[in-house]
Amino acid sequence: MRVFPSIRRKVRATVAGQLRVTSTIAVLTCSLVASGWARELRINIPRRSELTPVQRLNREGVEAILKKQYDKAEALFYKAYLYDPADPFTLNNLGYVSELQGRLERAQEFYALASEQGSRAQVDRSNDKKLQGKPISYALGNLKDSPMRVNRMNVQAIELLSEDRGLEANVVLERALALDPHNVFTLNNLAVANEAVGNYEGALKYYKKAADLGSKEPIVVTLNRSWRGKPVSDMAADSFRRLTAKLQKVDNSEVQAAMLTWRGVAAVNRNDWAAAREDFLQAYSLDPRSAFSLNNLGYVAEKDGDLETAEFYYEKARKADNADKRVGLATQSAAEGKHLSAIADDSDHKVDSEIATFTETRHTESGPIELKRRGNSPAPEESPEPAPDTQSPAPQPPASQQPQ
Repeated sequence: MRVFPSIRRKVRATVAGQLRVTSTIAVLTCSLVASGWARELRINIPRRSELTPVQRLNREGVEAILKKQYDKAEALFYKAYLYDPADPFTLNNLGYVSELQGRLERAQEFYALASEQGSRAQVDRSNDKKLQGKPISYALGNLKDSPMRVNRMNVQAIELLSEDRGLEANVVLERALALDPHNVFTLNNLAVANEAVGNYEGALKYYKKAADLGSKEPIVVTLNRSWRGKPVSDMAADSFRRLTAKLQKVDNSEVQAAMLTWRGVAAVNRNDWAAAREDFLQAYSLDPRSAFSLNNLGYVAEKDGDLETAEFYYEKARKADNADKRVGLATQSAAEGKHLSAIADDSDHKVDSEIATFTETRHTESGPIELKRRGNSPAPEESPEPAPDTQSPAPQPPASQQPQ
C-alpha cells in the first residue's frame, strides 16, 4: 500500500456563514369576513402588539447569529422548538445551526421538516437581507442554489478533514471549486486539504489565492475556534506564512522526497504505475531513512514480484524513526489516518502469507526445478562443460608431420 504522512495539527478549515439560508421570523396579520346572516357584518382581528414566545425566541436567535454568538443562537432556537416543534422558521433555523456544526444529515432533516409545513408566512428578519420579506418557502427553495451547495460541500470537507480523510476532502473541495472558482472559503479549505496529504506546493498556491482576495468575510465554521469571526483571508495569509516558514526549516531533500511520495501515490490513483514507480524510487534516494520511503519501496518490490525484498523494506519501515506518524494520503482510504507502522506491519504479514503460500505450492509440484531470476523472470539454461578428466586426448599429427 502506498502511503503519505499527514500533518498532525488543528486544521484551519472554514465555511461561509452568510451563504446559508437562515433564521427567519413571521409576523402575521389576518382578518375574517363572515357571510350568510349579515353581509355587513365584519369581524376584525386586531394586529398583534406582542410577539409569541416562538417568534421572540427566533428573533433573539437571529440577532445572536448576527453578533456571531452561535452557541447562544442554538440554545434560543431549541427553546423555540420546545414551544412549537412544527414551526417552519424554528425548523429552518435549527437546520442552519446543525449545518454550522457540520452535522449535515441532521441539517437536511430539519430543512425537510420545514419544507413540509407549507407555510406562506414571510421572512421578517434574516442574516441574509435578500430573504427579508420573502416567503419562507422561497428561502427553503434556495437550499438547492449553487452558493448553498458550495457552502454545504465546505462543511462536509471540514468534517472529512477532522477524521484525517484528506484525500476525500480534496475530491469534495475540487467539485466545490468548479461551482465557484473564486470562493475564498473553498480556496482556503482546499489549501488545508492539500497540506494534510503532503502536497505543499498545492497548499501554498491555494493559501496565496485565498489571501490575495482580501476577503473580510468572517469565519463561522472552523476546527480552530480562535479564528471564529475573523476574516478568512487573514487566516489564509497566516497559514501561508506558517507553512513557508516550516518548509524553510526542513531539509530540502526531505521536502523533495515528500513531494515525490505524494506525486507517486497520486500517480497510482490514476493508474500510472510507471510514473509512480519512478517517483517512489527518487523519493527513497533522497530520504532513505523515511518510513514512508521505505514502505513505498517495499510496495515497488511487491509489484515487481520480489516478495523477499518487499518483506525486507516493510520490516525496515515498521522500525523506522518516523513510523509512528499517521498516513495522510493512501490509495486505500481505510489506511488514511492510521500509523505508518501499522500499515507496514499489515503489508509485511500479507507478504509473509504470500511467500508461505508460494512455498507450499512449489512443494506440491513435480518435475525439474526451474531457476528464476530476482523479479520472477526465468533464468537462461546453460549447457554444462565436460569435466577436465573426461576430455578426449588431443589428436596426434601424422608421423610424417611429427618433429624430427
